[in-house]
Amino acid sequence: MVLLIVSAASVKAYAQISIGVSVNIAPPVLPTYTQPPCPVDGYLWTPGYWAYDQDGGYYWVPGVWVSPPRVGYLWTPGYWGYDGAVYVYHEGYWGRHIGFYGGVNYGYGYVGTGYVGGRWAGNSFQYNTAVVNVNNTVVHNTYVNKTVINNNVTVNNNSFNGPGGVTAKPRPQEQAAEKESHIQPTADQITHRQVAVKDPSQFAKNNNGHPATAAMNKVNGSRFTLEGNRAQPSSRANAGDGQAHKANAAPSADNATNSHAPARRANVAATNNAGARPAGQHSNRAPRRQALAPREERPHRERQR
Repeated sequence: MVLLIVSAASVKAYAQISIGVSVNIAPPVLPTYTQPPCPVDGYLWTPGYWAYDQDGGYYWVPGVWVSPPRVGYLWTPGYWGYDGAVYVYHEGYWGRHIGFYGGVNYGYGYVGTGYVGGRWAGNSFQYNTAVVNVNNTVVHNTYVNKTVINNNVTVNNNSFNGPGGVTAKPRPQEQAAEKESHIQPTADQITHRQVAVKDPSQFAKNNNGHPATAAMNKVNGSRFTLEGNRAQPSSRANAGDGQAHKANAAPSADNATNSHAPARRANVAATNNAGARPAGQHSNRAPRRQALAPREERPHRERQR
C-alpha cells in the first residue's frame, strides 16, 4: 500500500512543497560509477541519488555537473534517513558551508562529511584533481591535494542513515551550516530529476541497481554509463519500447575505466569547506521530505540483490 500526502508550505516555489510517500522498502545501495569530466569551468558536481516515485518505486537520478546559483555556494547532497518508523528523504540545498548529509559516502569529494573535491577562491572555483575529473581543455583552475586520499579504502555503498545503513550523527559545524541561509535545488536540478523519472531504465525494478545512465556531464547533456562510457542514443527517447540501453556491469570500487577519473567509492579524509562570500538574503526553508516505512529486519544489502 502506498500513501501519498502532499502539503503546500508556500506557494512561492516548487522546492517549498513537502511530499511524503510511505512504502515498505528502503532505498537500494548506491551504484558504483565513473564520474564524467567537468564540462564547464565553474560547474560543481552534484552526486547521483535514489529518488522515489509512487507509481514506479525507486529511480536513479544521475550525478551531474551543474552551475551553482551563487558564487561561493556549495552543494549539500540530500539523503535518506530512518526517522523512528519511516525512511525520510531530506532534500539537498546550496549554502556557504556544507551541512549534514547523513554520513553517506557519495564519492568524488562527498565522503560522508564535508567536501574535498574543490574550493572557492574569490570568484573562481578550484578543482582538486586528486578527487574529481575535469576537462583540462576548458577547466584550468585546478590543484592536487592527495593528502585527502585514504589508501585504506573501505567500500561502503550504504544509501541511507539509520539502522542497517550509516549511523553518523551531525557534527557541530554541520549543525551550524543547517541554520544558515540556503538556496533550494535550482530549476536545472529539478528538470534533471523530472527527466530521470520519465526513463524506465532508471528504475531499480528494471535495472537491478545498475541504471543505464549513471551520470551526465551537464543537465540535458551527454549521458554516461556506470563504466564511464558514453551511453547509446537516448533511452529517454525510446522509453516506451522497453529497449533502453543498460550497462552490463559496474566497475570495481577502485578501478575506474577513465584514467583521469578517480574511483567513486574511494574513501577520502573529510574536511568542512568554508564558503567565500557572504550570501544575500534567502529564506531558510525546510527541506523536502519523502517518508518511507522501514523494511522488516532484513540487512540493507540483502534487500538490494
